[in-house]
Amino acid sequence: MRDQDGRTYAGSTVALPTLQVSAGQLAGGMALSSGARGLEAVVILGDSTEVADADLAATRDLGGEDVPVHLVGPDGSWVASTTS
Repeated sequence: MRDQDGRTYAGSTVALPTLQVSAGQLAGGMALSSGARGLEAVVILGDSTEVADADLAATRDLGGEDVPVHLVGPDGSWVASTTS
């Protein structure tokens, strides 16, 4: 996740019995707590073929509409792109 000031935030999915947080939600929380006021773009690395709703929602909450969200496979290959 990259904010409008050029700062980059990374996160990973947390899947504990008592805590479930997606990578996008975690990175968004870190961006928000660091004072980010908007987002430039998001890249999600993983095995999925589509961006999870939780990651899109976190992007939309912090960055608004039309933030580019790119999904990349574990090998670095492009899988899909969408907007928040």
